Amino acid sequence: MSTEPTILPFGGKSPRIAEDAFIAPGARIIGDVEIGPGASIWYNCVLRAEGPGIRVGAGSNIQDGTVVHITRRNEGTIIGENCVIGHMAMVHGCILKDHSFVGLGSIVMDEAVIETDAMLAAGGMLTPGKIIPEGEVWGGRPAAFMSKLSDERREKNRRSPLEYAQLAQLHAEIVGDAGAASAN
Repeated sequence: MSTEPTILPFGGKSPRIAEDAFIAPGARIIGDVEIGPGASIWYNCVLRAEGPGIRVGAGSNIQDGTVVHITRRNEGTIIGENCVIGHMAMVHGCILKDHSFVGLGSIVMDEAVIETDAMLAAGGMLTPGKIIPEGEVWGGRPAAFMSKLSDERREKNRRSPLEYAQLAQLHAEIVGDAGAASAN
């Protein structure tokens, strides 16, 4: 098993990765991608930007098997700080504001927005241009309003990036220097 993630330029633009970001083996980071301090990109994720860029804010975590891509019709994909994107999600040409949460197996489509402290439930599909307002939980296919985010759930969602940052440190020790990418 290779302990190296794949980090490739595209169209003259190379990924820029904070020194303390965790990039797991098997991850693919291609083109105009910027990954902030303390972020974690887990096993077998693909972040690919051939046009407008992908920005991943500090402390955000993108879990195993997730695909993040862009659409040439907008400004790229923006993932704010301390966001959580669950396993096997598809995030495409959209905006996730700080502290937003995307559940396992969810799809966030072109020009959709998940506002601060908002949540797309596991398996949800946020269709193009839809907005999940701050403090709301949406779910289903297509996603629709389910409830207000409880204070308890909001706190749990805000703790999750910190827990993943600690877990990333343990994984970085296992994979060695290949797990902590150098800034490009």
